[in-house]
Amino acid sequence: MPASPEQLTLPVQGMTCASCVAHVEKALRTVPGVHEVVVNLGTNSARLTYDPAHASVDDLRAAVSGVGYQVPTVELTLDVRGMTCASCVAHVEKALTGVPGVAAATVNLGLGTARVGYIPDVVSVARLKQAIREVGYEASERGRVVDALDREQQVRAEEVRRQGRNLLIAGTIGLLVMIGTFYDMLGPLQAFVPAWLAEKWVLGLLTTPIVFGPGRQFFVNSWRGMRHGVTDMNLLYATGIGAAYGIAVINTLFPDAGFGGEGATFFESAALLTGFIVLGRWLEALTRGRTSEAIRKLMKLQPKVARVVRDGVELELPADEVVPGDLLRVRPGESIPVDGAVVEGYSAVDESMLTGESIPVEKRAGDAVIGGTMNKTGSFAFTATRVGKETALAQIIRLVEDAQASKAPIQKLADWVAGHFILGVHLLAVVVFLFWFFFGYQLYFDPASSFILSPYSLGAIGVFGFALLLSVTVLVISCPCAVGLATPSAMMAGTGKAAEYGVLFKGAEAIENASKLQTIVFDKTGTLTRGEPSVTDIIAASGIAEEDVLRLAAAAEQHSEHPLGEAIVRGAQARALTLAAPEEFAAVPGRGITARVEGHSLLLGNRKLMEEEGIGIVALATAAEELEAAGKTVMFVAMDGQGAGLIAVADTLKEHAAEAVATLHRMGLEVAMITGDNRRTAEAIARQVGIDRVLAEVLPQDKAAEVKRLQAQGRRVAMVGDGINDAPALAQAEVGLAIGSGTDVAKETGDVILIRDDIRDVVVALEVARATMRKVKQNLFWAFAYNILGIPIGAGLFYPFFALVVSPELAAAFMAISSVSVTLNTLLLKRFVPSLRRGSGHGGEEQLAKATQPRPATSR
Repeated sequence: MPASPEQLTLPVQGMTCASCVAHVEKALRTVPGVHEVVVNLGTNSARLTYDPAHASVDDLRAAVSGVGYQVPTVELTLDVRGMTCASCVAHVEKALTGVPGVAAATVNLGLGTARVGYIPDVVSVARLKQAIREVGYEASERGRVVDALDREQQVRAEEVRRQGRNLLIAGTIGLLVMIGTFYDMLGPLQAFVPAWLAEKWVLGLLTTPIVFGPGRQFFVNSWRGMRHGVTDMNLLYATGIGAAYGIAVINTLFPDAGFGGEGATFFESAALLTGFIVLGRWLEALTRGRTSEAIRKLMKLQPKVARVVRDGVELELPADEVVPGDLLRVRPGESIPVDGAVVEGYSAVDESMLTGESIPVEKRAGDAVIGGTMNKTGSFAFTATRVGKETALAQIIRLVEDAQASKAPIQKLADWVAGHFILGVHLLAVVVFLFWFFFGYQLYFDPASSFILSPYSLGAIGVFGFALLLSVTVLVISCPCAVGLATPSAMMAGTGKAAEYGVLFKGAEAIENASKLQTIVFDKTGTLTRGEPSVTDIIAASGIAEEDVLRLAAAAEQHSEHPLGEAIVRGAQARALTLAAPEEFAAVPGRGITARVEGHSLLLGNRKLMEEEGIGIVALATAAEELEAAGKTVMFVAMDGQGAGLIAVADTLKEHAAEAVATLHRMGLEVAMITGDNRRTAEAIARQVGIDRVLAEVLPQDKAAEVKRLQAQGRRVAMVGDGINDAPALAQAEVGLAIGSGTDVAKETGDVILIRDDIRDVVVALEVARATMRKVKQNLFWAFAYNILGIPIGAGLFYPFFALVVSPELAAAFMAISSVSVTLNTLLLKRFVPSLRRGSGHGGEEQLAKATQPRPATSR
């Protein structure tokens, strides 16, 4: 039987721009058995689907390494018990190296240990221990386990430290190079600076450690890429730095060579160029990790330890060793390790970190609990039902990771630019050099003009120096880093922000589509309404108490299975009425029931039943018509041959339904409702919440066709439903929103999963999508504007209209600013609060008047 395709998230180190993303994607797609690949610069990861029968994790690692990037691994030492000979060592090593994601395993018989190098995003410590147990040995971790979250934080922290050290070196020495280069312009300050600092050979000695220290990374990475036929931003940097430094060395050693005019060296260009590029890398490392804080917060919720009761003994075990059916205990203030069902005890559990609901939820025997939530007050025991990757928290993390790793359609433009950019920039730099060397300098020479951040006039630099610096400036100022970060960084921040409110986007495309919607279609039953009829009105005839009408009717309906009868019984129970057992009971199909209760003969049903039994209901007719006009279902009650009253039953609207619809209108959206009810009833409901369009008398199987009909009118449509009964309609719509999904999110149909059964979360989803796409467009605008304006300016297009020309070092500063500005702009999403959640955290604003207006229940 062929192996089924598997999904895998592979961490990738060394990517710096959209061009790197394109190279890694291309390399992975060439591996036989790989079907889908999405590489994300923001998360530094590759999400792919592959066939294990044709491709292994080692093949994927080799493909990434083959184009000059790395798949990072971590090392872990396990204590292995039960080994007695060299054969045991071989068995354990074979078991470990056979686990996908393990790079190396070394077992030491004398120490009783196994040292394992593995990819934390691909394989867990629990899986390693399981592999050892499967060959007959026991294993436990020694010391602290480094998981995927820890590894990501370590990598980012190390990159910040590394670039910080580079910046300190380049900045300190670069300052000395600047002082020496501008020595003649220091005026009175020359008294504090030794004259020898301005000597060419001194400037060369100072610049060399900058180029081959902090700047070494660019030469190494570009050489590694070129060996595998890959060009990225490192090549642009290395070319620019290398050209400036090489010509400076030639001018110093061979001053008559003619490369730069009399007195010019360009050491300051190489030094400051390196310094500003390193500054940009350091700022990027500082800010980029913050866009993925939401996923890290979710991952931190995963408890590490569980109290498991086995054979009557309470043990503290790693949470990943809990199996379904285990009995666990939780004390006040502890996190719940896995999903389960309470078997004894009582407590209140804070589930806000997953659902956004700020009020703790009471838990008693039979209630479900969610792993990762916080037990507040009491102690309880529960049975594990879902563990590991099956828990609600793990499913939510996976959905958010998938969304962050996916690509929006708008990103195709950035990918196309990245695929053609680097080679094009090098060709442009050559053209710029040739133009200014052979034509431009002679045509537009202005001896009074000079480079910004350079002490030399054009006359001092000469034709070769001028053409060289302009071409280097083009290389540096053309950095596509901002273009590559514009979309993924915003998508990461947006999906994380949505998850904070219990809204899960399944992909970046869902965010983009949600931002363009024009019509929102709500299913009625269970979405706009509670899906459960309830008593809304009781009207008694003269001389009879309303309580007696309800009590007798409920007593007669006690054994009824009809939704209307059950609603009447619930209404009586809610009022704590005592119900006598009916002495007689009979159902009248399509009409109602007949019964005898407390010695009274009762009729309960519609008009036809009253007319057929000759019951006069004229006194109740006006009230009945008014209730029916409001969309309620009216049942008449007759006692001993006389009209005794009537009871109105309706499916009430959910709380905040009217508030949510009003907000959608303010957002410029058309709101429609789809239902199987008759048009009069449906329109009554629509009036109560302010819905624009009613699609009534639609059978469940025809809902998708109605959505398609709206799309045929040129509307971009979202469908909001329960995710199961409305699956075809959710799939047909541009965006399907499954509301009230609870925590079993993996089974849901739809592009957006709303964990809570709160209609306001539809507004949250759309507002977050719009805010995210605003950031994407802002980021892309600034990124492209930077390149569109920067490249012509760097190439000298406006010279000699402007006497000052951008130097390579200033171009590097602009490049750093462009990348960091995109990330900082994205981080502003962290401050975004949806309109219906402002003022009281996740609790929302003051509620509108309770929307208890009814939905007519199905007639008998």
